[in-house]
Amino acid sequence: MTTTSKGCLYLCGTPIGNLEDITLRALRILKEADYIAAEDTRHTLKLLNHYNISKPLISYHEHNQREKGPRIISLVQEGFRVAVVSDAGMPGISDPGADLVILARKAEVAVTVIPGPSAALSALLLSGLPTESFVFEGFLPRGKKQRQERLQKLKLEGRTIILYEAPHRLHSLLEDMFQVMGNRKISIARELTKVHEEVMSMSLEEAFRYYQETTPRGEFVLVLEGNDVTPLQKDFSEISMEAHLQEYISSGLTKKEAVKQVAMDRNLPKSQVYPFSIGLNRE
Repeated sequence: MTTTSKGCLYLCGTPIGNLEDITLRALRILKEADYIAAEDTRHTLKLLNHYNISKPLISYHEHNQREKGPRIISLVQEGFRVAVVSDAGMPGISDPGADLVILARKAEVAVTVIPGPSAALSALLLSGLPTESFVFEGFLPRGKKQRQERLQKLKLEGRTIILYEAPHRLHSLLEDMFQVMGNRKISIARELTKVHEEVMSMSLEEAFRYYQETTPRGEFVLVLEGNDVTPLQKDFSEISMEAHLQEYISSGLTKKEAVKQVAMDRNLPKSQVYPFSIGLNRE
């Protein structure tokens, strides 16, 4: 196999469902690549066969990335062109492809992106919730305690929140969200761009009740309404510094995080806020 004078790592976006959702550039790169690094080679073969593309495949996923990552970078250093794909969407978003970019930057090899579909952005556009400002959280921790702690930190987030979740954990996540974050709007998208695409908008309580009686199927993207009363909208002139800090600490923030947030709310340096936090604890 001949190599180019300069190898390159291509982060190649692939369809999230409908095989027609692939760019002309992505198809060209996949045809020209010397190797294709795939999260699941069997899944990627379906796409490649559909477009009559035959290339050597390298299995690269979260369980072998420490072993295969350096090997892939070595191929690029040798002058080969390596296209990286995930099972769906953009490699590197909730995907070990992100670690390859870190390795590529450290090795100072060429790396570029071939933009493609994104389940997170597609679900956001279909949600009917604000799109001008949002935060992507991907998959939350699997453990209930760790997940609830993360939700506590997101409770005061004023931007629209985007999450991924597997079907077997969906109901427990919705239960935790409802308990921690209150009853706010949520859009639940599944099987995006596929035959059974479904997007439902409802309250968190309705979603929790619905999936008590309905078995979740498919891959889910949750788009949650941000906190409708952000800290900057509140008037803190009549609340003491200690009470202000305690409000954040009780909501789940660490003392350090609470100090930072109160300093932002009141437009004060953190050093001026910190003394008021001494002795405060979670209620």
